[in-house]
Amino acid sequence: MNREKERKQQLNIAMLGHKRVPSREGGIEQVVGELSIRMAQKGHSVTCFNRSGHHVSGIEYDDEKWNTSYQNTEQITIKKVFTINRKGIAALTSSFFGAIQCAFGKYDIVHFHGEGPSAMLWIPKLFGKKCIVTIHGLDWKRAKWKGFSSLYIKMGEKIAVLFADRIIVLSNNNKQYFKDTYGRAATYIPNGVNRVTKKSADIIKKYGVNTDEYILYLGRLVPEKGAVYLIEAFKRLKTDKKLIIAGGSSDTREFVESLKEMAAEDDRIIFTGFVQGSELEELYSNAYVYCLPSDLEGMPLALLEAMSYGNCCITSDIEECSEVLENKGIIFRRGDIEHLRETLQKLCDEPDLVEHYKREAAEYICKKYNWDEVTDQTLDLYRQCMR
Repeated sequence: MNREKERKQQLNIAMLGHKRVPSREGGIEQVVGELSIRMAQKGHSVTCFNRSGHHVSGIEYDDEKWNTSYQNTEQITIKKVFTINRKGIAALTSSFFGAIQCAFGKYDIVHFHGEGPSAMLWIPKLFGKKCIVTIHGLDWKRAKWKGFSSLYIKMGEKIAVLFADRIIVLSNNNKQYFKDTYGRAATYIPNGVNRVTKKSADIIKKYGVNTDEYILYLGRLVPEKGAVYLIEAFKRLKTDKKLIIAGGSSDTREFVESLKEMAAEDDRIIFTGFVQGSELEELYSNAYVYCLPSDLEGMPLALLEAMSYGNCCITSDIEECSEVLENKGIIFRRGDIEHLRETLQKLCDEPDLVEHYKREAAEYICKKYNWDEVTDQTLDLYRQCMR
């Protein structure tokens, strides 16, 4: 089969490992969504296996663009799989039943997302399916997973190494990890980002803020994201700016409550909960600085998005973040609250420095990370498996 025929060949693709799509509940959900829409637009059939009964605090996802894209694309099929929605077993049960459906379905490619779900990869592989895994991060290291859950996720990593036809990683650091740990080659395909139009402050005025009046943290509220460092550093800042903590929990309700207790004495700190749609866009568009103080990342989509809105971004110096920023943002020493405070104070005191980074961020990030290119690279990997 020549290359031209390969490009025209319609593939039947299964996606699983996410919670549900369309959704912005986490990085995996966004990646599956962006890839599925683009693959379907190229004529491929994509089936997304959503967890049954899954929701975030009763909030229904209402992004008009994504919902319309799914509804208008006949090539995307959403299937719900039986799921026991409890911490530690939701991913296990949904990936198990999804894998069984994939094994007996007419799929050319079964694409697992995440290490935990990959523990079930052997099932469709046993039936001769071509299986791809995207490692979105070394999930067994995450603080919320302990004991059996951590061991199970690590088992998923090892099964991916043994049985996956191809492994995709989102950072060169993780690519090196698989080479050093298992002697297994992985393919680096990063996440992408979309060009956006900035929005003026309107909805977000309910938080008592306007343009350039707040520092923004936007992401899941889990220990490894480093929100503790940011709150402690911010409480010591001499500034009239506010700190907006935007995001929901991810099986971490007690941790979220502890963050709110930490911040209770400082009325400049605002928790918005899960945000989406126009409110999310306004928060990105009008921030003075975006901060992601993570200890652990796969590839932070929120950072890419923040830069696409032309934000001055500050992150911890972990490779997964510094690789994205290059010299177009600012880094601080991971876990060093005083260094974070000093860096934030400098930015609050020097608005010209903030503007310098803002001017360069959007053009740089949109050229470097492009969803259309990511989709083409992923499809090329699929075709390699089909030869």
